[in-house]
Amino acid sequence: MGNNSFYFIVVLVAALVVWRRTRSMYRPIKGNGRRLLLPIFFFIPGLALISSPEVHLRLWEDLLAVTAGLLLSTPLIWTTEFEIREDRNIYAKKNMAFVFAFLGVFVIRIVMRSYFTSLDSQSVAALFMIVAISYIVPWRVISYMKFRKVYLSNTKRSIGLG
Repeated sequence: MGNNSFYFIVVLVAALVVWRRTRSMYRPIKGNGRRLLLPIFFFIPGLALISSPEVHLRLWEDLLAVTAGLLLSTPLIWTTEFEIREDRNIYAKKNMAFVFAFLGVFVIRIVMRSYFTSLDSQSVAALFMIVAISYIVPWRVISYMKFRKVYLSNTKRSIGLG
């Protein structure tokens, strides 16, 4: 039952992310884009898990987790774009490829979890925290940079410089 509740929570979180992302395609992004960086700060408590003395990961496992995270961030980065619409507001571009990329990343993470039965639960949790940090941080930082480029061009255009 414990394992089923884990998968239920994971599916619920993934559904929430997909719902929120598809909804954001229809709402303008407010402000200067700093809110795009907020999810990075949600990982601060996870850093305690990674550095816990109960976690026993080898350097190559850490490096493999970072590499997997960076690879998983690639489709998310490619499919996240922003645009200025008729109302002069900035929106996330309507892109269903993002939904498929996110779901693909989600499925890969679940499949990967089943391969790590030889590690204790703390180490597996730390490993997946490293993977999550390694794909969400680059994706969010690059998304912020993409947003700022559109935001600055919109600002220049609205004051007549562009």
